[in-house]
This record gives sequence, C-alpha cells and structure tokens, in this order.
Amino acid sequence: MSMNVAYKGPGDCPVVIPVFPLPGALLLPRGQMPLNIFEPRYLAMVDDALRSDRVIGMIQPDAEAGEQPLAPKLYRVGCAGRITQFAETGDGRYLISLTGISRFRVEEELSSTTAYRLCRVTFDPFAADFHARAGEEAVDRAGVLRALKDFVEANDLKVDWAGIEEAPNEALVNALCMMSPFGPREKQAMLEAPDLKTRAEVLIAVTEMELVRGSGSEPTLQ
Repeated sequence: MSMNVAYKGPGDCPVVIPVFPLPGALLLPRGQMPLNIFEPRYLAMVDDALRSDRVIGMIQPDAEAGEQPLAPKLYRVGCAGRITQFAETGDGRYLISLTGISRFRVEEELSSTTAYRLCRVTFDPFAADFHARAGEEAVDRAGVLRALKDFVEANDLKVDWAGIEEAPNEALVNALCMMSPFGPREKQAMLEAPDLKTRAEVLIAVTEMELVRGSGSEPTLQ
C-alpha cells in the first residue's frame, strides 16, 4: 500500500514513538498489519497517533525476561508502521491497518503520563529498510517455495499459488514471515535478520524444524 508520506531514511522518522507490545505480532517494512484495537490505553494511543504522525511501533514482549505483568520487558528491536487505514466499529473498537516503515532499536523507555508506553528509538541501524526490494536477487526463492509447499501439504492448507508465484521476493518473504504460525522467539529472529536473504534462510530453517517436530521424527545429518 502506498503512503502519503515518503520515508526516505532514518532522518524522516520520529525519535520518540508509542509502542504496542504484542507477542507473536510481526510487522516488516512495507508489510500490512491489521489490528483490532479495544483496550482503552491503545484506543488512546491510536487517537494520539492520528493527531500527530500516525506512527506506532510494533514490538514483542520478551517472555524469557521473566514475568512482569504490568510492564513486561521488551525486545530491543521492533518495527514502526504508519496508520494507513482506520475505521470505527460502533461498539468502542478501532480497526486499523499499519504499513511497515522500518525496523528500530529501542534506546530507552521514557517516563510518561500516557497510559501507553513511549520509547526513544533509533532507525539508523536499519537504513537499508527504506529501500524497497533491496537484496531480492540473493534470496533462495526456490528454497522458500519448497519449504512453503512442504508446510502446506503437512498441514492440509490451501494457498493462492498464482499470487505467490507472481509476488516479488521481498513481498513473498516478508508476507510469509508475518503470516507464519511460529512463536515469538522465531518471529523475533525473522525480524532481526540483517537482510532479506538471511530472513528467508531463517524462515526456511524454522519451517523445516517445525515439519520435523510435527512428523515426530528426529532430524538427520547429511
């Protein structure tokens, strides 16, 4: 989805953003994430974002850091998105869609009077995220499709193969990562992959490990 604002580099992004901690939720640059917002603090977050730059940071709580129910510890890397669709439901909820801009690294969480959490972030380590389709030529597309085919067959799923065949490598890899049913740790590994090639390799590896677990067999060494 095209955005009315062009983000050409880290300098175009805000340095303080609201963050939405959501386990298992993976947003990637130029990806689309629909969200059903119903908690009062996140309704307020959306209201404030719509009044300013429409930017919200998606980030996962770090479950391995131990139980902190009021303010769970966050992973250090998330992805910022811009609200590109918004609708009210009439029963107090918002339906929004975020379009991914770039990954960010949390520098510090700020003290705030808002009900939601605010972080000072930097986008500098992820300058390549602002260049669409960067590194596509290095992606093992055949490997991605093979892993997807095996997973689909093992789980008796239906997919739009025509649409998949037509998708460019960036859109294909990022969409499959975002839609994948894997856990927070696996999603975080996909998010933090340094480039598209590595992200595809992580996706393939995680899918193959899941297939091995599902079959009940032990992995073999070649």
